Amino acid sequence: MGVTIHSSVPEHALRRLLARPAGWAVWQLPPALRWYVTGVITLAAAAAGSAAILTPWRARDALLFGMLVSFGGLAVEMTRAAKPLPGLDKDVHGIWLLPVGLLLPPVYCLLAPVVTFGLLQLRTRRTIAHRRVFSAASSGLALCAASLASGVLRSRLPWPGTGARALLWLLAAASCALLWSAANQSLVMTAVKLSDPTASFRERLLTREPLLTDACEICAGLLLAAAIAAVGAALLIPALPLVIMLQRSLRYAQLQSAARLDAKTGLMNAGAWRAEATVQLARAQRTGSPVALAMCDLDHFKAINDQHGHLAGDTVLAAAAATLRAGLRPYDLLGRFGGEEFTILLSGSSAAEAFAVADRLRASLAAQPISAGQSCEPLRITVSIGIAATLDPASRDLTDLLASADAALYAAKAEGRNTVRIADDGTGLACLPSELS
Repeated sequence: MGVTIHSSVPEHALRRLLARPAGWAVWQLPPALRWYVTGVITLAAAAAGSAAILTPWRARDALLFGMLVSFGGLAVEMTRAAKPLPGLDKDVHGIWLLPVGLLLPPVYCLLAPVVTFGLLQLRTRRTIAHRRVFSAASSGLALCAASLASGVLRSRLPWPGTGARALLWLLAAASCALLWSAANQSLVMTAVKLSDPTASFRERLLTREPLLTDACEICAGLLLAAAIAAVGAALLIPALPLVIMLQRSLRYAQLQSAARLDAKTGLMNAGAWRAEATVQLARAQRTGSPVALAMCDLDHFKAINDQHGHLAGDTVLAAAAATLRAGLRPYDLLGRFGGEEFTILLSGSSAAEAFAVADRLRASLAAQPISAGQSCEPLRITVSIGIAATLDPASRDLTDLLASADAALYAAKAEGRNTVRIADDGTGLACLPSELS
């Protein structure tokens, strides 16, 4: 006789429960990214399980861990009114995590980020769940590496003291902190690159603001770890308001940066671009170096919005901005002028040099299909570019150059689009590229 198991869960609810994992957003990721994200999460979970079995549990370690994650949670709670900015979610919660990596066994390193990122998900801005889980896993693995290195160094170097002893410990702890930072950033940036191959490691991590934030976070974490090791966990109490003020100052810097950036492309907005272009043009006037200005307009962009929707249009804008940025020199000034128009100031470039750069950008955009979403086929876009160039910057101001480049852009549109035209330096009338020779 067969045995039937009856469930108190309604059948329709059971079906939803069983179907829910299959509908998770992580399964919608591109295959390489999906395997990478799930692999990192699985590795972190396996490492946590192994560490839990191998760790000799001590009440002192558990108490310190509880205090660090509790104070980290208080910091999250007391700064939650300052909502994270889209695309600018850098924080200094690592100040509380770094002492875990330097002072406690690896199992705590794998557990601490789970608490921190769980609170961020519940109490600040909700995001796609697998992103938070991946962030906790990558941070935990990086902290675990720092903890293992710290354990080796602690067995061979004296703990904080005075003079040479303190310097040796500081150098050892700083090495472990740098290992943690490098490992975490490498894990995260690998996921970012798999998601967006055009993403720049240098722009995201090696510019002034991210480097300064990371340096402050590491230094504050080192000071907190040293204070706990030398004096005791009671020093967490005065550290709390200092960390909160550091987080608020970081948020202010992010607000300043956000005020200069276009949200859809990450480029400078029109106002910020004009201010920077004015400075660069004045510098060119002082040195007498040539300068060129290019205006780029995506062809038939309205049709993309009408046929595929504005979300697809935003994707195309972002992809076009990334392609333009990748084809320019670090000191070229690129901004979104408005709508589907971009402006580029090419310092030290003659008309012929500016044409070569612009035509290369035009060809790059035309050659790369852009994925605008799963609901439509990859799109091919083209761009028309107008250039104004001058060998004597003192004779032209920014408004003149913009007007000349705009006239050349309209000529490029009239010629059939997907082309580059250069404005005559004196009249502002568009001329054919062949007339340069």
